[in-house]
Amino acid sequence: MNNPLLEGLEETVRRALEEDIGSGDITAELVPAEHEATATVICRQHATLCGKPWINAVFNQVDPGIQVDWQQHDGDSVSPQDVIFIARGKSRSLLTAERTALNFLQTLSSVATSAKTLADLVQHTSVKILDTRKTIPGLRLAQKYAVQVGGCSNHRIGLFDAFLIKENHIKACANITNAIENARKLHPDRQVEVEVETHDQLREALTAGADSVLLDNHTLEMLHEAVKINNGKAKLEASGGYTIESAIYVAQTGVDYISFGSLTKHIQATDFTMLFS
Repeated sequence: MNNPLLEGLEETVRRALEEDIGSGDITAELVPAEHEATATVICRQHATLCGKPWINAVFNQVDPGIQVDWQQHDGDSVSPQDVIFIARGKSRSLLTAERTALNFLQTLSSVATSAKTLADLVQHTSVKILDTRKTIPGLRLAQKYAVQVGGCSNHRIGLFDAFLIKENHIKACANITNAIENARKLHPDRQVEVEVETHDQLREALTAGADSVLLDNHTLEMLHEAVKINNGKAKLEASGGYTIESAIYVAQTGVDYISFGSLTKHIQATDFTMLFS
């Protein structure tokens, strides 16, 4: 639990269970209270596994008597028909926990799988793939954990831990220089990043002392030129609709980071199923 991305996990799980169970699982009441079962969770596709801490918390909150035996672990590559874990306990408890547990497993494994695809694609370069704040509400830390499990890196967690000065901030502050100066005065210990659309804006950001610059919607030609202009002064992040197909070409321009909102936004649940015996 030392990982800061696991902070609030128990509360996240509590809310997820509360919205599903409500006043009680009336369908599970059909099963005799004393009946026990073994539930086996199987993967139906190739994926990078993620979600173990959340699944453990789901079962523990529903019924501390449930025993979970993990066959695979976060970060493992799994294939169709692989057994992920086996849970044993009261049938009612297993049935009540099933959907919430699988929701976390399917969602976080999907993020980790996408991250692993991108990380592997650029592993021969020095670029780092970053996530963004485009996350499912209430699941930001969980999704950023999954990004790390897949081998990519986290951008800022929220609005509080770093400056990202964008178009509307610049307009409200009159110009990039004023925005950076204000940031340094308000929170001198925070990193300052500025989003730019042109090379003139890049030059202004560098002159004003930005720690990093986000190159928004730059073509490959523009990225190459931006790297030359920067000449190592600040960290450069490329962002703006890049795809898996284009990521390798962006990485080869010499930027330090490429950020993908799609890592946590454009996800399709990984297919897992739970079978009772």
